[in-house]
Parts: sequence; structure tokens; C-alpha cells
Amino acid sequence: MNRAAGFTWIEMLTVMAVVALLALMAIPSLRDGAVRRQVKEGLALADVAKGGVQLVWSATGDMPLDNKAAGIPERQKIVGSLVKDVNVDHGAITVTFGNNASSVLDGKRVTLRPAVVPDELSVPIAWLCHATRVPNGMEVRGRDETDVPPEWLPVDCR
Repeated sequence: MNRAAGFTWIEMLTVMAVVALLALMAIPSLRDGAVRRQVKEGLALADVAKGGVQLVWSATGDMPLDNKAAGIPERQKIVGSLVKDVNVDHGAITVTFGNNASSVLDGKRVTLRPAVVPDELSVPIAWLCHATRVPNGMEVRGRDETDVPPEWLPVDCR
């Protein structure tokens, strides 16, 4: 009996099921990757505040209490495509996501806290993200308000 070359319906359905299963496994990791990229891009806006905090620390030995004390614009005026505000609170810089960020990031925050060498104002601030360990010989200032899930944070924040 001669059979025509090709696949049977069962074989085709099996192949389609395997492809569908692989796609279902890949989609969440693609979304997580996109959210991670948005968090990393949004954190770049904190650079606006880092300079102000460093200047106040170097000049006075104290951390600025807020944006005004750091000599930077009000929190709601430091915005970007993925960020709706940047806030300084006792030296810690908190970036709040919004605007065009993924809906899972809307309203979520990541805090960068300053780590300083006590009584050595000429040593630059080391910026620590969320759960990063404090380097030996340094003290961390400010409060961590990060509520972005750890799996979406950059590697240096986990």
C-alpha cells in the first residue's frame, strides 16, 4: 500500500501542541525581561538627584532632607517616559514608576540609598540599591522604600 509522503493529522497536532507549550513558557520570561529593562532605564533618572545629594554631603556633612535642600527640582518635576517622580528623603533617592512604564510597574518604587564614610566628606557617595550590602567602613543613610519585586530589579539591587 502506497502512502503519500507527509504528516498525519495526529503528528501535526502533536507538533502544534509542543510549539504552543514552548510559547507559553517563553512569554512570561519575555515580559519579565522587558520590565527589568524599564526598571534599569528608569533608574537612570536618579542621576539628576545624585549630584545634588553629593554636593550637600561634601559641603555640610549632612544629607539633604528633600529635593529643595538638595538643590534640585521638585519631585513631580523630575519626570521621564517611565518615571513619574524622583524624591530625595534624608539623602535617599526614590524613583516612582509611571507614565509609559508597564502597568505592573505603575506606582512602584526603587530607592537608592547613599553609603558614606563617616567624617570623610571628600570620599564619594556609594549608591546602594534596595538590598545591596553596605561596604565595610561605610554607613548607609535614608530609608529603603523599594516595592518593586526583586526579580524585576537589576542584578546589583538584589
